Amino acid sequence: MSIATLESYIRCVPDFPKQGILFRDITPLLNQQLPATIDALANLLTDEEWSTIDAIVGIESRGFIFASALAYAKNKGFLVVRKPNKLPPPVHQVSYDLEYGQDRLEISSQFQPQRVLIVDDVLATGGTLNAACQLCSLAGHDIQQTMTLINLADLNQFLWQGRKPRTLFSYGA
Repeated sequence: MSIATLESYIRCVPDFPKQGILFRDITPLLNQQLPATIDALANLLTDEEWSTIDAIVGIESRGFIFASALAYAKNKGFLVVRKPNKLPPPVHQVSYDLEYGQDRLEISSQFQPQRVLIVDDVLATGGTLNAACQLCSLAGHDIQQTMTLINLADLNQFLWQGRKPRTLFSYGA
């Protein structure tokens, strides 16, 4: 299935959740084309690149959908980056700035360092993905690549270790 066909399942909702925002609703895509979407995401990396990945890290919460499905499809481990106080100790944690405040992410410290792919649903300003990368590095993981379903490219210039995330759908810039 073509990327354009998959993209047609993303519903654009103007002025949601507030005036001036064009919300990209992925629920029709998940409902009707999840297997094709996971296949398309998997194809963003070459077989050689996949061979350098031990585990896929999903960022709470919608990143879990894509990361766990990719982990299953590619026979990789699955790790989670969660919001505060959702994982039992011991954990590594990183605080990061939001538009109006701060938040924190955590990852379990019980796993040996692995070569990882970090996956999230949407890359907007890059704050969450950057914090997840910092967190994985703090935990000793070797970040091979980052991946998102959607990149709102006009809102960020995100790079990790000089590399842009792989993305299925890019809007703006």
